[in-house]
Amino acid sequence: MMRFRDRRDAGEKLAEAVAPKLQEVSDVLILGIPRGGVVVGDVLAERLGLPLDVVAVEKVGAPWNPELAIGAVGEGDALWLDESLSSMLGPGWLEEAIERERCELEAKLENIRAVRSRQPIEGRTVVVVDDGIATGSTVRAALLALRGARPAACILAVPVGPPETIVDLAGVADSLVCPVQPAAFYAVGQWYATFGQVSTPEVLAILERYEGDGS
Repeated sequence: MMRFRDRRDAGEKLAEAVAPKLQEVSDVLILGIPRGGVVVGDVLAERLGLPLDVVAVEKVGAPWNPELAIGAVGEGDALWLDESLSSMLGPGWLEEAIERERCELEAKLENIRAVRSRQPIEGRTVVVVDDGIATGSTVRAALLALRGARPAACILAVPVGPPETIVDLAGVADSLVCPVQPAAFYAVGQWYATFGQVSTPEVLAILERYEGDGS
């Protein structure tokens, strides 16, 4: 099963898989999910000659394991919760966690919009990009956040994800592209030779480059 050298290599492979979906589409916007999805989305935008923006979300982690997503919040009022996991938590804790992540999301967006103006979405085909999916909570929140913006179509594009999650997400987006779907899946990072943290300055530098191009 294919492993990627890094996120840019994953972006190259993903661009090849996404290109056929866009052959007869004229108005397309790439939307990276910060932070890793912006690096992958940058490669797609470069290779396909398209503008890049973001759809920002924040994961709500379980108190016993912050890496385990019990849900995610997105722009506007978008919220997705795993019913079985969230039912194990008291409502007070969950409300506080959601509010905390919304504050984080607002701070993230404030930094982003200082360098990259929000791009119009209504009537356009948007390609939502992340560096991989595990439970799918992050991308679910991202897609929910986009509904109110009324895109013409939503394509979800990720380099790698478990087959069962891909099946679950098939009805959430209009189309889904995921070239690597390993049966034995434990974490997104296991499918990358290099999978370090992406810094906020790196994300802002990428987005600022597109603002300068006027796209």
